[in-house]
Amino acid sequence: MSADGLTGRHVVVSAGPTYEDIDPVRFLGNRSSGKMGFAIAAAAVRRGARVTLVAGPVALPTPGAGEGDLRRIDVRSAAQMHAAVFAAMPADVYIGAAAVADFTPQQVATGKIKKQPGEPGLTLQLVRTRDILADLAGHGLRPRVLVGFAAETHDMERYARGKLSDKRLDLIAANRVGMAGSGFESDDNALVVYGAGLECALGPAPKIELAGRLLDLVAQRLEDDSPASGMAETR
Repeated sequence: MSADGLTGRHVVVSAGPTYEDIDPVRFLGNRSSGKMGFAIAAAAVRRGARVTLVAGPVALPTPGAGEGDLRRIDVRSAAQMHAAVFAAMPADVYIGAAAVADFTPQQVATGKIKKQPGEPGLTLQLVRTRDILADLAGHGLRPRVLVGFAAETHDMERYARGKLSDKRLDLIAANRVGMAGSGFESDDNALVVYGAGLECALGPAPKIELAGRLLDLVAQRLEDDSPASGMAETR
């Protein structure tokens, strides 16, 4: 294994938002720019990983072009992202940096929904989307290191640690959104990474720098989980 622990590894990264269509004109979405996930994909390529980037609808160029082995798959909805991530398995690492919709309209109107005279509002029936991280955690092709993201507006540690436990993740990178200079749409960010016996604050810093520091933690988890490491611990 190389010094950085990622050379030759297959790393799958999801990035950006998902758009959940209401009708041919409208959709439900969020403010994720995809910059954090794209930075992680670029950093992994530079470290020699074979990268599959599953990208929601973003206006970003493919990272690491000409630098290494990167395949980009563009999707729109949470269902499409779920299918693309599972189609990319097996992998050594999955990093779920995408802001995947938790809900999607139960039915998509075939034509544009029109305002009706005297109608006070519109009611949408939403259903839960499939949870990529939780489904991977319980799958036979579970990656050796499973990393989630938690974008929170308050009680960040409580919600992040709950997600870490409930979804059986190895690491979770939490960040507070709604603050100037970090989170969605910004070039900078600040993360706190939680795991078993781990709490590591990263940043504030440019997202490309944070991506490298997060991959350091991922590589360490791979090393700790390696067969050689396990034999050394049992002697």
